[in-house]
Amino acid sequence: MAKPKKKKSAGKKKSGAKKKKAGARKKVAPRKAAGKKKAARKKKAAPKKKTTAKKKATGKRAKAKKKRPTSSADEMAEKQRDISVSEFFAKNRHLLGFDNPSKALLTTVKEGVDNALDACEEAGVVPEIRIEIQQLAESRFRVALEDNGPGIVREQVPKIFGRLLYGSKFHRLRQSRGQQGIGISAAGMYGLLTTGKPVKILTKTGKRKQAHEFELVIDTQKNKPQVKRDVVVKWPKHHGTRVEIELEGHYRGGQHSVDNYIRQISLANPHAQITYVPPVAEEHGAEHVFPRVTKKLPAHTDEIQPHPYGIELGVLMQMFRDTESRNLASCLRNDFSRVSPRVAAEICERAGISPKRRPGEMRREEADSIYKAIKQTRIMSPPTDCIAPIGEDLILAALKAEVKADFYSAVTRRPTIYRGNPFLVEVGLAYGGEMHSDDSALLYRYANRVPLQYQQGACAITRAVSATNWKSYLVQHPKGALPVGPLLVMVHIASVWVPFTSESKDAVAQYPEIIKEFRFALQECGRKMTTYLRKQKRAAEEAKKAAYIEKYIPQVAIGLQEILSLGDRETGKLTHKLTDVLERSRKL
Repeated sequence: MAKPKKKKSAGKKKSGAKKKKAGARKKVAPRKAAGKKKAARKKKAAPKKKTTAKKKATGKRAKAKKKRPTSSADEMAEKQRDISVSEFFAKNRHLLGFDNPSKALLTTVKEGVDNALDACEEAGVVPEIRIEIQQLAESRFRVALEDNGPGIVREQVPKIFGRLLYGSKFHRLRQSRGQQGIGISAAGMYGLLTTGKPVKILTKTGKRKQAHEFELVIDTQKNKPQVKRDVVVKWPKHHGTRVEIELEGHYRGGQHSVDNYIRQISLANPHAQITYVPPVAEEHGAEHVFPRVTKKLPAHTDEIQPHPYGIELGVLMQMFRDTESRNLASCLRNDFSRVSPRVAAEICERAGISPKRRPGEMRREEADSIYKAIKQTRIMSPPTDCIAPIGEDLILAALKAEVKADFYSAVTRRPTIYRGNPFLVEVGLAYGGEMHSDDSALLYRYANRVPLQYQQGACAITRAVSATNWKSYLVQHPKGALPVGPLLVMVHIASVWVPFTSESKDAVAQYPEIIKEFRFALQECGRKMTTYLRKQKRAAEEAKKAAYIEKYIPQVAIGLQEILSLGDRETGKLTHKLTDVLERSRKL
C-alpha cells in the first residue's frame, strides 16, 4: 500500500508544475495580444504611405512629361544648314586613310608623292623626288616632299592645298594617280586638326620666275583656304614645289611602313629617282637613294570621251542638257567615244527619234529610248591610248632589282573595258632564290603605278590571286588563301578610272570583268613558271642519273675485265663506250 501513495504524490507534483506553466502562459498572452495589435496598426498605416509615395512619383512623372522640350517645324527648319565637304571629312577622316597615326603618316607621304609624279610626267620632266620625315616629339612628325615639277601658279596654291574636292583630274578620262582632288589638302587638314600648324608650301614655275612661300590653313566650315603668309623668297631650284606638313603620327617598320611603300613605288615607277630621308638613320646612311632604271617617261596618255556603254540614264539626261551640239546626231558623235555618223544614225533609228531633235528639249521617255537603243547597238571598244602600262621589260627589271630569284616572268594583257571604262592588267612573278619556301607568297598590289598598302582582304587583286589554282602550277596552295612558297606576285591595274572601294584608295572593287582579267594574267604567268619548274625537275633527275652512271660504270668495267680477262687499255675503252651509250640513252 506504500507504493501507490508515492505515485499519487508524484502525480500531484506534475499537475502542479503544469498549472504553474499555464499561469505563466496566461500572464504572457495579454502582452502578445498587445504586440499583435500594434503590428496590425503598422500594417494598416503602411499602405497609406505607399499610396502617397506612388502619388508623388506619378506627380513627378507628369511634371517631367510636361517639361519635355519639343520643336516645331519652323524651329527645326532654322537649325538646318549646309554641311561643308571639309567639315564632313574632318569628322570622318578615316574615310580618307587617316584612321590611326601610323596610317596617317603613310597616307600623307603617299598623297604628296602621287601629286609630284603626276605633275612631273604631265610636264614631260623626268621625276626627282625628295622625301624627308623629321621626328619632333614622340608622336609628332614633320613631313617634307620636294619635286622638280613645273611648279604651281601663285593664284592656284591656296585652292589646291586649302580646299577639298578641287583638282583637274576628276572630270577627265585619262590615266593618272590622283582622281578626286582630296588627297594633299586632306593631309594638310589632318595636320591642322592634330597639331594646329599650317601647311607650308614653296613653289617656283620657272628659272626667271619668283619663288613664293605660303602658309595656309583650311576653314572646315566653309571649305575655303585662309592664307596666313604669302612672301617672295629665294630658292636655287629652277622650278618645282616643296610641301611641309606637321602632323601627329607614328613611324614603324613592316609591311605597312613608309619604307616599304617607297620601295614598292620605286618598282612601279622605274623612271623616277627617289631620295628618302627617314627619321632614324638606316644601314644605307642618313638618306636612301632609289636610282631610276630608265630615263624614258611613260607613254603619253590622251584624254577620251566617255563610252556609251558606261553611261547611266541620269548621266545621259544631264549630258543632253549640258551639250553644245544643236541636234541629237552631232551630240552622240561629239560627246561620246567610238560613235561614228553611221552608229549615231543607227541609235536614232532604233530609238525612233529624229537625228535633228534638239538634245536640250528631250523628255525623259525619249532619253530612255536612246539609252535602250545604245545597249542594243554594236559599238567599238573605247580607245586605249588613254592608258600607259608599265611594260613587261620594266616589270622584269624592277623585280630583278627587288629580289634575287631563279625565275622571273611578266605579262601585260590587252586592254578591255568595265562599265565603258578601258583598263588593262599586268602581272609580274618571281620564284625561288633567296625567298623562304615556308612563307606565304609576297603580294604587291598596284593601281595606276601606286602601291596599295591596306585592306588587302577586300581587294579584287587578292581575291583573284587566292582563287587561282596554284597547285596546278606546282606550288602549295591552302584553300582560300595566298599560295605558299618562294614566290613574289606583282599585280598592276591601269585605267582611266580605277574603281576603288573607298576614298582612301586602298583596295580595288571586285568587278567580275576586272577579276577575270587578273585571273587570266596570273594563269599565263603560272604556265610559264610551270614550264620552268618541270625543266628544273627533269634536269635534277638527269643529274641524279648521271651520278649513278659515274658511280657504277667503273665497277661494271672491272667485273667485265675479270670475266673476259681484258687488259687495262681495253678496260678503259670499254668504260668509255658504256658511258657514251648510257649518256645517249639518258638524253633520249
